[in-house]
Amino acid sequence: MNVEKDFSLKKFNTFGIDIKAKQFVAFHTDDELLNFLKSEEVNLEDILIIGGGSNILFTKDFNGTVLKSEIMGINVLERNKENIFLEVGSGVLWDDLVEYTVNKGYGGIENLTLIPGTVGAAPIQNIGAYGVEFEEVFEELEGIDLLNKRKTIYKKSQCNFGYRDSIFKTELKNKFVVTKIKIKLKVNPQLNTSYKAIQDYIKEKSIENIDIKEISKIVKEIRKSKLPDPNIIGNAGSFFKNPVINKELFIELKNNYDDLVFYQVENDKYKIPAGWLIEKAGYKGKRFDNVGVHEKQSLVLVNYGGATGMEIYDLSNKIKSKILEKFNIVLETEVNIVH
Repeated sequence: MNVEKDFSLKKFNTFGIDIKAKQFVAFHTDDELLNFLKSEEVNLEDILIIGGGSNILFTKDFNGTVLKSEIMGINVLERNKENIFLEVGSGVLWDDLVEYTVNKGYGGIENLTLIPGTVGAAPIQNIGAYGVEFEEVFEELEGIDLLNKRKTIYKKSQCNFGYRDSIFKTELKNKFVVTKIKIKLKVNPQLNTSYKAIQDYIKEKSIENIDIKEISKIVKEIRKSKLPDPNIIGNAGSFFKNPVINKELFIELKNNYDDLVFYQVENDKYKIPAGWLIEKAGYKGKRFDNVGVHEKQSLVLVNYGGATGMEIYDLSNKIKSKILEKFNIVLETEVNIVH
């Protein structure tokens, strides 16, 4: 276990914000974390759990303890004619897991390729992309209850999964550390090409004989064409959630905008891409000193270099205010903001 004082988190957040944590703890096993918690007087209010730092914005130094899992390993628990069950350490990079499953021919998460971050963050955020949600393959997880300082298992039904949401983002936020997850994948993959961007790519490139390796490759190409590499330009991917609006507001928008992009999610509920709203509000590609909105994807706020977390946070609030004023829609942040 590594314990550091006054530790720079610049390399541990993809925005590249240069802030410090009062204490940084990297643990490699459940027992290491438990021993630390039992030997230290740790206030839950002063704990922050991070993975790859790909979904977080620090607005100032963190005056507490940052916990980071370095628990590794991808293990086969069980296999039958239809499914294979994997146990994965929370410190494994998510994309390393996707690559492993694709190479083995196990289907289920190939559409989730190139999502930054660690495996432990997947159930917390209920990650999803290109027609697939993490909860579809999730079985259960194991972790440490920080309040009671003991190992606990959460089944799928206990996780309260929602759109980019879970119990670990709400009532258990920074009170529970994920150490392992269990997922169920298909031995004989069922391809998901429901997402329009995937369909368009297949049609444009006249691709035949599609398998999960091809799906993963397609998604990589689409993502690379739309999203900036955080190693080059600081960002945390999609900064805002796509809002869901009622039928009354949808009809009003449809009457005002012939090019409205939407997805019907229920009889009287419609999901509107936040990127479309931001672009219509005139923010796409706009730069404000060291921060800005990405030129290809309006959902992505970027640090061009040297920006503070507050600069990015202030820009996000300006965008939210403009969207509320122009469309009467409240944008919610997908990124976890630490004040």
